[in-house]
Amino acid sequence: MSGAYATFGLAPATRAGAVLADGGYRIHRDFVDFVVDGRPLLFQLSDLDAVSPLASDVPPAIFTAQVRSLLLETEAPLPDGRYVVYGCPECADLACGAVTAVIERAGDDFIWRDFAWQTDERADLEFNGYQGIGPFRFHGPEYRAALAALLDGTEPPAAPRRRVLLIGARVAVLAKLAAALRTIGVGADITRDATGVSAEELRGYGAVAFGRAVGEPERAAVRAAFERAGADVAYVDGLAPIVPLLVAQIEHALDRSPRARRRLNALAAVDGEAAVEVTSPCRVSLTAYRLDRLYRTHVREVFDGVLEPGRHRVPLDARAVRGESFVVARTAGGVLVAAVTHGKPG
Repeated sequence: MSGAYATFGLAPATRAGAVLADGGYRIHRDFVDFVVDGRPLLFQLSDLDAVSPLASDVPPAIFTAQVRSLLLETEAPLPDGRYVVYGCPECADLACGAVTAVIERAGDDFIWRDFAWQTDERADLEFNGYQGIGPFRFHGPEYRAALAALLDGTEPPAAPRRRVLLIGARVAVLAKLAAALRTIGVGADITRDATGVSAEELRGYGAVAFGRAVGEPERAAVRAAFERAGADVAYVDGLAPIVPLLVAQIEHALDRSPRARRRLNALAAVDGEAAVEVTSPCRVSLTAYRLDRLYRTHVREVFDGVLEPGRHRVPLDARAVRGESFVVARTAGGVLVAAVTHGKPG
C-alpha cells in the first residue's frame, strides 16, 4: 500500500432528471459526491449514471446510517468489507449494479481500495474491477471531519430546493410541464403573480421559469418579490412550448454545482453542427427539437457516444434543425440547452 495521501472532501451534486423522447423519464436526484484530490470521484467512472448513498431524498435515519457506515462505525453492508460508493439513481438496488470498494482503517488513516462493479453479493475483481482507480489513503482527521459535518448540521447534505415556480400565459403547457417535473421528482407551482406570497414560501423555490409570452414588467415584478424575500433563485427564459426542452432548461438551472465540477461545460449549435465541451471522459447524447410552421414538435436523436475531455464538433442533420430548433446535450449528471443559430459556433 502506497504511503501517498489523497485529499478527501464532499460536495453537493445533481443527477439531472429528464423527460425522454420515447415517453420515459429519469428521476432527479440531489446527493453528496466524494471529492478526491479536488475532483469528483464519479468523474473517473466515464459512463456511469449513478449517485452516492448520501442522497438528500432518503429518510434522515438512513442518511445518518450511511454516514456512520462510511466512518466504519458499523459493520460493512457487503461481504469482504465492501461498501457501496455509487448506486442506481432510480432504485438503489444492488441487482441494477453498483460501484463498491473496500473501506478500512490503517492506524488513524482511512483507505478506499479494490473498486469494482458489483451486481451480486460478492465482487469479482478479476472481471469487474476498476483498474487504475485507487487505492486512496485519506488522513483520518480530514476524512472524519468531512463526514461528521453532515451529521452536526454544519454542512447541508445537498441542495434541497427542488421546487420551481412556473409563470406563463399558456395554461395547458404549464400544466403539462408541472406534471412532468413532478414525475421526475421536482416540485412545481403555477402562477402569474408572486406579489403577496410569503417570503418563507418564496425562499423554498430553486428556480423561476418564464414563458415566452410573459412581458418584461411582469418579469421585473416577480424578480422584485424574490429579491425582497432574500431568495436566491435561478431564472429560466423558456425557449419554446416543448415540455422536454423546458424540463432540460429547468434542470440546468437547478444545478448549482461549480462549473469546474461539471462534466458538461458548454454547448453551442448551428445549422450544420454542435460544439460540445466536456471536462472529463463521459457519454454524451444530443437531441434536436424542432417546431414546424404549425407549432408541431419534431424530435430526433442526433448523437450518442463517449467524448474525451475538450471541445468537440458534432455534425447535425440539417433536416433536424431547420426552422425554429433547439439542441439538448446530456451526460449522466448534467444537461445543457442551446437554440440553433446561424453562423459558426464559438
